Amino acid sequence: MRAIGQDEFGGPEVLKVIEVERPEPGPAEVLVRVHAAGVNPTDSWHRATGGLAGTVIRLGWDVSGVVEAVGPGVTTLAPGDAVFGMPRHPIPAGTYAEYVTSPARHLVRKPAGLTHVQAAALPLAALTAWQALVDVADVRPGQRVLIHAAAGGVGHLAVQIAKARGAHVIGTARSAKHDFLRGLGADELVDYTRTDFESALAPVDVVIDTIGGEYGPRSLRTLRESGTLVALASPAEAYLADQARPFGLRAVFMVVEADQTGMREIAALAEEGLLRPEIDTVLPLERAAKAHELADSRRTTGKIVLTVTD
Repeated sequence: MRAIGQDEFGGPEVLKVIEVERPEPGPAEVLVRVHAAGVNPTDSWHRATGGLAGTVIRLGWDVSGVVEAVGPGVTTLAPGDAVFGMPRHPIPAGTYAEYVTSPARHLVRKPAGLTHVQAAALPLAALTAWQALVDVADVRPGQRVLIHAAAGGVGHLAVQIAKARGAHVIGTARSAKHDFLRGLGADELVDYTRTDFESALAPVDVVIDTIGGEYGPRSLRTLRESGTLVALASPAEAYLADQARPFGLRAVFMVVEADQTGMREIAALAEEGLLRPEIDTVLPLERAAKAHELADSRRTTGKIVLTVTD
């Protein structure tokens, strides 16, 4: 089968089409014929550095496709089921390929109202937003939620999930993206290139920081007492917990996990029309290097998706 591989760390140019043996599902696993695979910032990080694996890996976690075969003991899915999900994260999954195996319970059935491209854009980014907002911050109706890089892959989905939870949503983004974010339900917007968000905002209850660096300490200053900052960008952000504690604040560094319960919630929101991914660019599998070049620019709105099977 065709897949995207690399034999060294580096820029997008290290990615190439390779031929590998089609995998077989093991116990409690399914084999998925991949229709589309989402591209995420963590893919670029692993491509360039080895990431959490520390070695060259086959890239990709987001997948939407059709179950081709099931391994021993699978009871929840059957051949022919259209599914989507985020297998194995943070263990390498290799969804940039024509076929991928996944634990059956890392996938859920694809909502009929979503195309495979739309479904492939959701899992990692939407699960990140869901786990940050719901599992960590426990966002409740009426709370003020600040989302940095609100037009990005995680950000634009976090806006929609926070609105579905009844929150007052504030986003940072360039002015050119404000109309897009208002269309998703954002209540307040700050152009971070023109305005200091720290001084422009009334206190907030929750901050979702997808950027890292100076944004963490600055965001702590926007929180009201007992507020929560969820840092998503780098393990280095763990130091924020010590800065937050003396002020009665909470800061948490989070890595997204495979989560069938969360995926079912995401599928339900999509079925209700409350969650839709913005697709910036769709490219065929063999143009994975171009997809990573676009992703590395950090100027996209929403998600980049690779198509594998028509």
